[in-house]
Amino acid sequence: GAGGSVRPFVNFNAKHDAEVLHRAMKGIGTDEDAILMLLTARSNDQRQQIKAAYKKAYGKDLVSALKSELGGLFESLIVALMTPPVSYDASQLQKALKGAGTNDEVLIEIMASRTGEQIKEIIKVYKKEFGGKLEKDICGDTTGHYQKLLVILLQGSREEGVDESKIEKDAKDLYAAGEGKFGTDEEKFITILGNRSAEHLRKVFDAYKKISGSDIEDSIKGETTGNLEDLLLAVVKCARSVPEFFAERLYKSMRRAGTDDDTLMRIMVSRSEVDMLDIRASFKKKYGASLYTTIQVLLTQTQSCYQPSTGVSVYFTSGFL
Repeated sequence: GAGGSVRPFVNFNAKHDAEVLHRAMKGIGTDEDAILMLLTARSNDQRQQIKAAYKKAYGKDLVSALKSELGGLFESLIVALMTPPVSYDASQLQKALKGAGTNDEVLIEIMASRTGEQIKEIIKVYKKEFGGKLEKDICGDTTGHYQKLLVILLQGSREEGVDESKIEKDAKDLYAAGEGKFGTDEEKFITILGNRSAEHLRKVFDAYKKISGSDIEDSIKGETTGNLEDLLLAVVKCARSVPEFFAERLYKSMRRAGTDDDTLMRIMVSRSEVDMLDIRASFKKKYGASLYTTIQVLLTQTQSCYQPSTGVSVYFTSGFL
């Protein structure tokens, strides 16, 4: 893959950057564009160094200083940029789980797309920052087969490589568990989709198509509903291609009446150093338009929500893409 769109800045000087940010916040009004242009041109690791340099020079926390100057979506964006990736995922999960109701969309997106290693790190950081066990909190908010699959994904222990001897059997088992019988054997879906490696699953999906004549996605849509269906589909899509999964998420977040800013921002921030270039390529291939143009058109239409600054649009378009 082509990787991320945000790369470490070459002639990096944390102390100098801290001064630039300090000046941008001094005096009357805040120069939001200057803040954004600087932060989006640095990697997350470099932003952490700027934070340390700022504290050393001015004796206060950079994120708190920025928060006191900004508001709304712009503030959320800056805070997201300044948070280390694993902490950001942990805080998104905590937000999705706390309070009344669960934001299943966030839960599904993160649990289906992160690697086993990332999930193990998220669990550690979640405990450290929120004092709770992620598994316990997820189990407190979810039920049934949906909960079981989330718990399997939380183990972060997908098998590695392809087991040739299992491909045909897995495909037949999935067929027998769904389309091939009256009622659905969800356990089979959960065990196979939750534990096999992505490359193994891609071969299983090909074999499945030969057996049933349709894609595994169609079978899942026909056999399951609600959160379980959404999670199974997300797992299948991520096994096929993580960048394509995110391209579709972005597209959907922009199709809603009034853009789903949270989703747009969460994906942009969390994938910027991972696979944003691949997401862009997938988006173009799938929807025939560039992600850049699509977001720009969108932002021109909804500019009013992005007050006080137009910086957010600058960020999404030039800083990120």
